[in-house]
Amino acid sequence: MSVSTAAPVQTICAQLPVLGRDVTVPLVTGGEVTYAALDYAASAPALQRVWDDVAAYAPYYGSVHRGAGYLSQLSTDLFENARRTVTEFLDCRGDDQLIFTRSTTDSLNLLAAALPADCQVFVFETEHHASLLPWKDARVTYLDAPRTPRQAVETLEKALADRDPQGPALVCVTGASNVTGELWPVRELAAAAHSHGARIVLDAAQLAPHHPLSVRDLDVDWVAFSGHKLYAPFGSGVLAGRADWLRAADPYLAGGGASRKVTRREDGGVDVEWHESAARHEAGSPNVIGAYSIASACRALTEAGFDTLVAREQHLIEKVRTGLAEVPEVRVLTLFGDDAPRVGVISFVVEGWNSSHFAAALSAEYGIGVRDGLFCAHPLVRTLLGSDPQSQGECGAPEAAPGEKSLNAIRVSFGAGTPDEHVERFVRAVKELVADGAKWTYRTEDGRCVPAV
Repeated sequence: MSVSTAAPVQTICAQLPVLGRDVTVPLVTGGEVTYAALDYAASAPALQRVWDDVAAYAPYYGSVHRGAGYLSQLSTDLFENARRTVTEFLDCRGDDQLIFTRSTTDSLNLLAAALPADCQVFVFETEHHASLLPWKDARVTYLDAPRTPRQAVETLEKALADRDPQGPALVCVTGASNVTGELWPVRELAAAAHSHGARIVLDAAQLAPHHPLSVRDLDVDWVAFSGHKLYAPFGSGVLAGRADWLRAADPYLAGGGASRKVTRREDGGVDVEWHESAARHEAGSPNVIGAYSIASACRALTEAGFDTLVAREQHLIEKVRTGLAEVPEVRVLTLFGDDAPRVGVISFVVEGWNSSHFAAALSAEYGIGVRDGLFCAHPLVRTLLGSDPQSQGECGAPEAAPGEKSLNAIRVSFGAGTPDEHVERFVRAVKELVADGAKWTYRTEDGRCVPAV
């Protein structure tokens, strides 16, 4: 695999302090309990360190790249230093360009808008919608879900060998699945892409928070990820990689900051000279706090040490997987098999339960927050659940298309801020719900399963 998951022989570190760690929530059965946030794959809680850094900067808030005043100069330095920090975190090449965006979705849509004419894109059906859907203006080849890492490489090799060798091509692949948590053979896929004259972009939304990531070592052309999965607040993201396609493309957004020079023509029109730096695709007043928060998270994870963070996460993964394996009614979803390296993202179904009903009971009766549904990866989850229909009409059961089975799953996810007690409570709750059933009655409201009042 591209990223080692072997836990080193050392003391496992404590969880990192995150916001919300002491929040209590009411239970329908009475009383309150400390909330167990186990939906990190959707949004990880912000690190306390990140929040403190942002709070310390807030009084010095100023416009960026536009002001002669002290606060504007300070904010500009902070913004550009954040760019350098994140570039170092990703171990980018010397001539790579790093653009701050709103999210992984925004980053990949930006890259899609910058594709050369007649570009052919290759993407596995296993991708999150953020990396599956942006390529609407390109010629797209969707690849079937592989069942081993080797098959993933072989499938891509064959597809690239069969393509028209003329014209540009791009491969888009995840680093770690947002459904199964399994690590993908990124370095091998990059080698396959480059051997056939294609480029590759890595969706690292689920990889960057869990493992060290080197653009240089993996030899990917671009990497995209979101701040809100990297223990930073919502609203910030990154696209980093080769500059040539980005410099050649029209700005993602037209406006101030992206333009270097604007002049009127004699015929009344306007001529624009655009920046060639990252500013070309960062029009408007940038999200300085978002950029700074990502940089703060990168520093915090680096200082904590990814070896110890990975070791602790593997400890939590083992707790959850061992606990779920003791419940015969539970089936964990996997592409590559039980022995595949993975991050702290595990999806499963429970025999006799609709997944939305089960997730609602975990929340209302145990104070545990998980995710249910298709996880913005509909083709993958449908492939994994193809033979496991769930009864339509149950509480929270998603509406199916005519002739289609109603499918959904449960996802538990965790990371650097998760205490052992949260995953232990989760395992106990799963066992109790399967053995004894829900203690409360539930109903469907606006498509969601909620406790009946």
